[in-house]
Amino acid sequence: MTGKPALTIRLCGPRGFCAGVDRAIQIVVLALKKYGAPVYVRHEIVHNRYVVEGLEAKGAIFVEELDEIPTEHRDQPVIFSAHGVPKSVPADAEARNLFYLDATCPLVSKVHKQAMRHNRQGRHVLLIGHAGHPEVIGTMGQLPAGTVSLIETVEDADRYEADDPDNLGFVTQTTLSVDDTAGVIAALTARFPQLKAPAAESICYATTNRQDAVKAAAPGTDLFLIVGAPNSSNSKRLVEVAERAGATAALLVQRAAEIDWNAVGEVAVLGLSAGASAPETIVAEIIEAFRERFDVTVELAETVEENENFLVNRELRDTALTGEDMAFVNGPMLVGTH
Repeated sequence: MTGKPALTIRLCGPRGFCAGVDRAIQIVVLALKKYGAPVYVRHEIVHNRYVVEGLEAKGAIFVEELDEIPTEHRDQPVIFSAHGVPKSVPADAEARNLFYLDATCPLVSKVHKQAMRHNRQGRHVLLIGHAGHPEVIGTMGQLPAGTVSLIETVEDADRYEADDPDNLGFVTQTTLSVDDTAGVIAALTARFPQLKAPAAESICYATTNRQDAVKAAAPGTDLFLIVGAPNSSNSKRLVEVAERAGATAALLVQRAAEIDWNAVGEVAVLGLSAGASAPETIVAEIIEAFRERFDVTVELAETVEENENFLVNRELRDTALTGEDMAFVNGPMLVGTH
């Protein structure tokens, strides 16, 4: 007997890094190994401070715009984040004679191509997503001004006035709530029966898989914690999914130190997952924080196994990535039950 209250942690699988995030971080690490510091990164490579600070310690410098890169460093690589960038950004890099590497997630690039295909076929593009998110800015920036409209909610869908209702196509941000997006698409389709869908699903496999795992684990949980950053769209959606699927309460946390233990109170069943840009080492940190206060049993709530892997840029494939290179970010994988 430990004297601690019993706690069951339902640990979701899949959770944490997706293939696109893993690839983007590898690109920064490999660029540092091949070209030396500093390597510049436009915008946070992924939305996670732990990852960003770890890469800064290795020599990465994060900027919001290319004009922040000193002239004397223009021969050093600049990397575009996993969220994607408007076409104007690589054009600006070329005008400045910068050497750039694009770490855009291949699934985000696929959405860019879907939007451009709609545009080539004469359709006005409706982008379902969240205003201000870098992925949305990047996708809208693939198309000429005035050829794409942002739809955020069912209310937006109900209010939207089309100049040519028979020539519309839609795409979506990759990190949306599957259920919310279905509602928006249904509202648009009801108003515009000729609305053309993209050739393939826009919401990425990792977003769908993490939401499905949270839906399966949430019923009966007293509290559901999602590890992720407040500017991470897919992490915030997981909080909403947990609440709708039956969790008594759900919270987004970046680190164990953020947990308000008074608010946690008496819990018997805790759900735990992580957004696609949250490293496994923080999940382990949070489980250990609960072990200090509870007699913990971990149950794995796994819905599917992920095996996706995206290749890094050709320029970097001749550079070897060791396990030690990535250990500072991802840490050891947790066992499912113990």
